[in-house]
Amino acid sequence: MQDTEPGVATRDAPAPGKGPIPFASVAELLRRNVDARADEPFVLFGDEVAFTHRDYAEACRRWATVLADLAGTEAPRHVGLLLQNTPTYLAILGGAALAGVTVVGLNDTRHGTELRRDIEHTDCRAVIVEPATAALVADLDLDLDVPVLTTWAFASDAAPEAAARAPAAGSDTDVDALVAAADPVDLETPPPDLATTWCLVLTSGSTSAPKAVICSQRRLLQSGERLRMLIGVTPADTAYVSMPLFHSNSIMVGFLPALIAGASIGLARRFTASGWLPDVRRYGATYWNYTGQPLSYILATPEADDDADNSIRRVFGNEASPESQTRFAARFGCEVVDMFGASEGGVGIIPSPDTPPGALGKPPPNVLVLDQTGTPCPTAEFDEHGRVTNLMDCIGEIVNIEGAGPFEGYYRNDEANAVATRFGYYWTGDLGYVDRDGWLYFAGRDESWIRVGGENFTPGPIERVVSRHPDVLVSTVYGVPDADAGDQVVAAIQLGDGAEFDGAGFATWLDAQGDLSATWSPRYVRVSDELPRTATNKVLTRQLRTEGLHLDRIGADEVYVRDRGADAFRPFTADDEAALAAEFAAAGRSRFWER
Repeated sequence: MQDTEPGVATRDAPAPGKGPIPFASVAELLRRNVDARADEPFVLFGDEVAFTHRDYAEACRRWATVLADLAGTEAPRHVGLLLQNTPTYLAILGGAALAGVTVVGLNDTRHGTELRRDIEHTDCRAVIVEPATAALVADLDLDLDVPVLTTWAFASDAAPEAAARAPAAGSDTDVDALVAAADPVDLETPPPDLATTWCLVLTSGSTSAPKAVICSQRRLLQSGERLRMLIGVTPADTAYVSMPLFHSNSIMVGFLPALIAGASIGLARRFTASGWLPDVRRYGATYWNYTGQPLSYILATPEADDDADNSIRRVFGNEASPESQTRFAARFGCEVVDMFGASEGGVGIIPSPDTPPGALGKPPPNVLVLDQTGTPCPTAEFDEHGRVTNLMDCIGEIVNIEGAGPFEGYYRNDEANAVATRFGYYWTGDLGYVDRDGWLYFAGRDESWIRVGGENFTPGPIERVVSRHPDVLVSTVYGVPDADAGDQVVAAIQLGDGAEFDGAGFATWLDAQGDLSATWSPRYVRVSDELPRTATNKVLTRQLRTEGLHLDRIGADEVYVRDRGADAFRPFTADDEAALAAEFAAAGRSRFWER
């Protein structure tokens, strides 16, 4: 199927925002692919070739006409997509670039008022759904003149109840009929300016309401080329794209490097741990992009002797634990590169082969750890057990002092823009610290500080410890208010299949970790069959923090407490909850308990 050899990955690609722009327009890119690889597969979906490169260009040209009509002529020309990963989503992305229309990727795991907020905030002129997502908007009172159109192309039969709520094929809201009848845009037509906003990418919302990141055609083409160089993508490669296409990781690390290289894409409607290896083998995928915790979920599937008998060579993503990266590479016979970055793109750090476990890598000279006055923080100091002894001083925000880089701002959010670009720098909102050898470590988000016994610290170092436990599949650490003052530490964990929580064994294991101080050690453990997470596999720590220790909010999860001086965790009961509420009341801090 392929006619060239796969390329070689490099860690010497340009910094974010400084790489070459590979094509003068998306139209030029599509013309190149048609000329060079017209009949070669571009999008593989299920057991079929959904698009050759010629088919894809044709679909983009037809969608460009339809999207231009939906978006109108006056700014903002935004069209919302509430679709799972389908070839249609990719065709709409290409069509929007040709038409100068902005795609707003809507998250199909956000419902009700949250989804309505996203549609309204981004000024969508229309929303395109599929049968599997139609019910999400059917229940919304948008109170806006926003047409909702349905595409039945590549529709899933996995959600019959949702499909029943969708307008019938051939109805006035069937967008496929419009596409079939559309006069295709000529690829020789003068293209939109590269400054035109191609996508509004909503942040994950794991810690706060999503912000809409502005991504121009220039930025996405430049980022896609940078990632193509990092991964070493050539026409011989096949990307496996299973992360949701409304997220920047899937667009910048999966879709665009393949499109720019003239490679192929094996597309999954959504990520599943059990489906990962069969899909990789079916598509002959050579690289895969991820974000969040999917390595852990795949590692929890039953092992087989032939797991390494697959085509995948490179895995690129972010936020996987060091243990998951090592185990995944060994089990599936591939290279795993876990990069530090975000949808905003203002900072990108790529680990080198000698990066210590847990470190992000060595930042370039323009990336520093600063306090809130803009002053560089001192380097971290460690005791003989590997514990950081000066956390209050050494932890600061990770900042690009050269400016915003490729970050083009948040849509309709002047306050967030001002915070992110104060002093003329780009502030990531992520906390970190640097050791004496220059290695940068992630310490948490800027709102995640915990205070225990008068000591302030962040959850990052604790999460790295908890994630080392052999039975822990996924973990997150956060603070809940203490009845007297400050906070108490909670570790929320999801165990691997077949593992059971052992309160005494877990306490003994924590005590044996030399880099975990007594102050940092969790007072509470929440054990969940499945921790709540975003569609991009990031744990919804904000939700867990809000649920606190209220058993009626926690639901079926089990909570354990370690009493002061005890050598084991015990179940946290309704009587414990009532006693704790009384302690807050006696201390005059009920407002913290009831939050």
